[in-house]
Amino acid sequence: MKLLFSENELLPQYDENLIGIDEAGRGALAGPMMMAACKLNKKIDGLCDSKKLSEKKREELYEIIIQNSNYLILAFSSEQIDTLGLSACLKTGLMLIKRHFKTHSHFLYDGNTNFGINGIKTLVKADAKILQVSAASILAKVGKDRVMNFLAKEFPCYEFEKNKAYGTKTHRELIAKFGTCKLHRKSFKLL
Repeated sequence: MKLLFSENELLPQYDENLIGIDEAGRGALAGPMMMAACKLNKKIDGLCDSKKLSEKKREELYEIIIQNSNYLILAFSSEQIDTLGLSACLKTGLMLIKRHFKTHSHFLYDGNTNFGINGIKTLVKADAKILQVSAASILAKVGKDRVMNFLAKEFPCYEFEKNKAYGTKTHRELIAKFGTCKLHRKSFKLL
């Protein structure tokens, strides 16, 4: 069941009962996928899609968000993604998020499917349109980047601190040269 916001439906920019949800690392070739949910305690200026912000600005906003919200950040490992599948991980994440927050809240997930979880609405590009989803986007992205920066120290040959495990040309060349490591998703076609 999909609960989509229509393009004509008016969406509030700030709603104290709205939980925004987004993920980062969904298409990465290695490392975890992070999901975040965020209920803001106040309106925060400067929020937008994490991909449109500099790393420095994301880090600054991350600190402001965690001090001014009720939030949850989840991580699904490469092994979980390979074993369960990406969709099952996303569905599990949505279920866990829904359980974490009070029932009188309502939920908005960035994308076009709620993976059959009742009560979660979806909106494509919500991370660029809705503050709470923008905040969740930033939490997930900073969380993912921090993990990849840490893992880069253990696996320096893959330059995770630069590519964050996405399928860049350089990352693919490094996989061709060194093979995969235990962090790479075996269920993804890497080359």
